[in-house]
Parts: sequence; structure tokens; C-alpha cells
Amino acid sequence: MPGIWAILLAAGESSRMGRLKALLPWQGSTLIETQLHSLLDGGVDHVIVVLGHDADRLKPFVESVEGASWVENPDYLQGKTTSLKTGVSALDDQHAADILLLNVDQPRTSDVIHDLIQRHSLSGFAITIPTYGGKGGHPILLSAHLVPEIATIDEATKGLLAVVRRHTAETERVEIADSTVLWDLNTPEQYEKALKFNN
Repeated sequence: MPGIWAILLAAGESSRMGRLKALLPWQGSTLIETQLHSLLDGGVDHVIVVLGHDADRLKPFVESVEGASWVENPDYLQGKTTSLKTGVSALDDQHAADILLLNVDQPRTSDVIHDLIQRHSLSGFAITIPTYGGKGGHPILLSAHLVPEIATIDEATKGLLAVVRRHTAETERVEIADSTVLWDLNTPEQYEKALKFNN
């Protein structure tokens, strides 16, 4: 039966953070492990983690979680679109109905994941984007029929944004009463602020 597959992007250098974001302490574990469990507990059937920088350090963490696998992007320095395309290529021969896209530095609870999946599955829209206070957040959910378009994105055409713009009429923006859908932990300051929010 076709299910929901997530692509978790974890290939970046974490240059602004100053240390590998995927291994930051988070809720008694690491950020990457917490993300994997939140996605799977929230209703995702399988998670593909796209690795790049320090991939060998992260592989054991992915392999320790049932329902998760990894794929390595050798071109990660060329931009996030290359990682997204690497993740999409790993979907070949998989019977995915919908795709959930998230970055490892965007921690979300299983409740948020579950609510978005439910909304997406019931709406009939091709794309679902969570918002908070009218601002677009993550994760984004897309119907699997858009995968061929995602496979052709590049940095010059603004990557995934170009796909979303082409399908505005098929996109639902869902207001979520949870500000964490806007979180991006790019800097030590953002990380510390998120930690205080969780405590």
C-alpha cells in the first residue's frame, strides 16, 4: 500500500552553527535521532536521510533507527537542491503516495507531523504548507506525482520554490497553532532560544 516517505536533509556543513547540527543535544538525544523518531511516530512510513558533510559520523545514528535509511550526496557543496534531488532519486521503485520534506535543523514534534499528514491526506491538495501567523513553515508535504518535477530543480530557478509556484492552485497553506513550524536552528543563538522554549 502506498505510504508517506520523508526526506530529511542533513548534508550541510553547519558552518553558521560552528558544529554539526545533526548531533546537537536535543531532548535527551541528538537532533537527528529525535527528528527520525518524530517523523516515524507522527505517521511517516519511512525516512530517507540525505547525508554529505561528515556522513560517516551520522550513518550509525540513522542505521540505529528502524524505518530509516540514508543516501549520500557527493555534490552537497553545490547547494540544498542537490540534496533534495539525491533524496528524490532514492525514491525510485518505492510506492510512495506522498513525500514529506524537512531539514535536520527544523525540529518538529510527532504531533505536528501527525496533524499535517492528516490534513494533507484529507484535503486532496497536491502540496500542503504549514503556516504560523501567516508565515510559511516546514515540513512541506507533496503528492508523489510531483517527484519528476522535483528531480529537475536547480539553484538557478530557486529549487523547490519554483515547483510550489507552478502549483499555487493545488497548494493549501494550513495555519498551525504552534510556532515551532517556523524554527530553523542555523546559529548558536537560535539553538539556545529553542532549548529554552522546550524547557
